[in-house]
Amino acid sequence: MELRLFRLRWRRRFRKGHKQVESINTQTSENLDKHLVKKFGNLMPVRRFVFGWLALMLILIGGLIAQNLALSNYYQTLRTVPGGIYNEGVLGTFTTANPIYATSDADLTVSRLVFASLFQYDATGKLAPELASSYSVNAHGNEYVVHLKPNLTWQDGKPLTSSDVVFTYHKIQDPDAKSPLQNDWQGINVSAPDPLTVVFHLPDALASFPYNLTNGIVPEHLLASVSAPDLRSSDFNTLHPVGSGPFSWQAIQVSGNGDPLKSQARVALVPFTNYALGKPKLQKFVVEVFADSNQLSQAFADGSLTAAEGITTPVAKLISKASVAQHNLIYRAANMVFFKTSSGILSDKAVRSDLVQAANVPKIISSLSYSTRAVREPLLEGQLAYDPAFVQPGFDLNAARNSLTADGWIPGKGFIRYKGNQQLGFALTAANNPESHKVASQLQQQWKALGVNVFVRYLDPADYQTALSYHDYDAILNGISIGVDPDVYVYWDSSQADIRSPNRLNFSEWKNAQADVSLESGRTRLNPTLRALKYKPFLQAWQQDAPALGLYQPRLLYLTNGYVNGLIDHPLVTATDRLAGVQNWEIKQNKVTNQT
Repeated sequence: MELRLFRLRWRRRFRKGHKQVESINTQTSENLDKHLVKKFGNLMPVRRFVFGWLALMLILIGGLIAQNLALSNYYQTLRTVPGGIYNEGVLGTFTTANPIYATSDADLTVSRLVFASLFQYDATGKLAPELASSYSVNAHGNEYVVHLKPNLTWQDGKPLTSSDVVFTYHKIQDPDAKSPLQNDWQGINVSAPDPLTVVFHLPDALASFPYNLTNGIVPEHLLASVSAPDLRSSDFNTLHPVGSGPFSWQAIQVSGNGDPLKSQARVALVPFTNYALGKPKLQKFVVEVFADSNQLSQAFADGSLTAAEGITTPVAKLISKASVAQHNLIYRAANMVFFKTSSGILSDKAVRSDLVQAANVPKIISSLSYSTRAVREPLLEGQLAYDPAFVQPGFDLNAARNSLTADGWIPGKGFIRYKGNQQLGFALTAANNPESHKVASQLQQQWKALGVNVFVRYLDPADYQTALSYHDYDAILNGISIGVDPDVYVYWDSSQADIRSPNRLNFSEWKNAQADVSLESGRTRLNPTLRALKYKPFLQAWQQDAPALGLYQPRLLYLTNGYVNGLIDHPLVTATDRLAGVQNWEIKQNKVTNQT
């Protein structure tokens, strides 16, 4: 009964609500008809006025949009932003990324990007920490303590500690590993008292030692199980390298079907988030290795490369493009003519001095396609211990002629000088490349004007390197890396001319007891003022004996297709120093609103 009464009440309420909704709809329709529809008729007399205003509003809005677009260049700037793929072309062949073995330009480039060092050369050419935070040296100059940055990791996420540093240098020192760096690390004890500290104990004091700490560090946890003899051929070097540098290994692609002249390798790298100097801004870095210089030049000309290193003399069409930027990165190095002082005509100190004075070095430098500094002594201008008092004689052809004549060298047939039946002449060895041709041919002409018969022998890379290694020349046009520190012991000390010397880098085979004592004393002093003082006898002996003719500091030509933000021209010690600050490079461009 109660259920029936509830249903009846609900139906009555529903009918009542339905009638109210119908009533509201009817009233709404009447109001719309009264207040809107019937008013349309009133708009007809002013329709032109309304349409005119609507058209004016559309014109104003369109004009405002057009004005904003036209003025966008004033309040927006095209700027570089993170992202983009950087393709760098390098000449040579890729064989290993392992910094213990890397020697070629291609290998060193990949190694520099994948592996970090305790120290590196920054964008100003100065030594700066990378994995290290600082170092100290004891009063005797024979013990260096390096402190690592905290929370360092490898690219596989494993922690990087001092044990990895010790492992790296022990592998370099191991003769079975056959690292080309072994000779530089003989007799040095490396230890790790704690995870963030590395101690280097040297047999003797060496002021330039920190500059030896720029090679990449390798991971102990991945290579400890690899025997020293097998380390050079490990898959780690070419397929699965793991470092702590700015970029991590992604993949490698090799083409060329076994033809060494057409071989090409493409190494793809991605940013390492936990890099000690900050995550790189580039999306990817691709190193493309070309065995043929023409292929490298063509790839750059086609625009498929962002940058190219190894194009020594770019063709005119390559550099005429407005988008192409030339970076002349001057090496902290010296191009010189090294006179072999141990035999032949050039063993005569007076002859060597006259050859130096008859060389018009400023003219040679002006003929180059870039600006650079002259090399006037065995140290570079601006370097610690450089002394203008000991520069080589300047160009004076008449003085050189008179000196030779006074020494008994008389002009004969063809104006070539003779002393008795002995002709004044020698062979000058040079690399077979455009710049060496230009320099050597000028020297040949300048010395011919002195009365010297100079035969220039141009050699291809392999033969040139053989001649250099075995000292198979009378004189050789060559470049030596000097670096930031003034320690040039390996190039001028008598011991480095000995055939038993590991490197035999005394290319002049110059021996001078005064210079030897000076070089040894200078490299063992830590105080800069005292070092400069100790080097003076060496500089004086070099000036007097003229074992070489200083020419100029060479350059690395680095070409880019477009602007690379963060890449600045700066002095180099090695070619890979061009990558200093690579974590800050940007190539992608977007319009950005100016901040006021």
